[in-house]
Amino acid sequence: MPAMIETKPEKKSVDADPLGFKAGYVAIVGRPNVGKSTLLNQMLEEKISIVSGKPQTTRWQIRGIKSTPDYQIVFTDTPGYQNMHDSAINRYMNKEVVNALAHIDVVLLVVEAVKWSQADDNIAHLLKGASAPVILVINKLDRLKDPAALLPYIDDLRGKLVFTETIPICARKRRDVNLLERRIASFLPAGEQLFPAEQLTDRSERFMAAEYIREKMMVKLGDELPYRVSVTIDEFRDEKLLLSIFATIWIERESHKSIIIGENGKALKSIGRDARKELERFFAKRVYLQTWIKLRKNWTEDLNALRDLGYK
Repeated sequence: MPAMIETKPEKKSVDADPLGFKAGYVAIVGRPNVGKSTLLNQMLEEKISIVSGKPQTTRWQIRGIKSTPDYQIVFTDTPGYQNMHDSAINRYMNKEVVNALAHIDVVLLVVEAVKWSQADDNIAHLLKGASAPVILVINKLDRLKDPAALLPYIDDLRGKLVFTETIPICARKRRDVNLLERRIASFLPAGEQLFPAEQLTDRSERFMAAEYIREKMMVKLGDELPYRVSVTIDEFRDEKLLLSIFATIWIERESHKSIIIGENGKALKSIGRDARKELERFFAKRVYLQTWIKLRKNWTEDLNALRDLGYK
């Protein structure tokens, strides 16, 4: 069994009141790069879903658990829905989105203020006929040059899908994130806790370590290469004063290796340094990180390779 990731020690455990307690599952869906992962992290007040300025940063379903004395919300962050279905990895990510919509209590459709694309249309089509309430979350209000453009944008979206509520926010600045959380909670069914109150996510420590390393690659590398790499953890050794992590970076082409390593190894050293700092913050202890680069040709096109790298 993977180790359970809990809230940091300084956060007090939340004891649920059995009288009137509510609990449920909430799917966060939307096209790439609309701020789904940022929203999840802000809801939890902890970073469990990696973020970067590039689309397709999230590749998996990631559950984040928010517990209060009155309710427990189990969020599922999903990959951005892909228009292009020409690769096995894109088809995998779209399947993750569809699977996340099964057996949930609330859907958050996250869109960018006054921007709507074919990918948004595709997701709206997926949600037609949804039995769960759909809350339209209009994100990135801080980038809106003309606030007056928001109302006609909302009116236009009413013709595309029936929304239970519409809530404009700025996830990055936490603007109206608390309001959104309260509205989500109002739609949850009555019930007992689904997870222990101190649990933060259902993902393992190994998974989180691999994701933090991949995040730093997304940030440091060029526009194309980050989508052609994946990370697996070979060894995760948690000792009293030191966490030792041994990871493999998987590439599709031999030529990718020199790009990742960089001149005199500077790029890989920078990635490793930034990842180690992030890991030390998350695990609250010193981290020793060692990485290797290995070739797995055309892994994004190969279903067997995807399974071997953890895309199940």
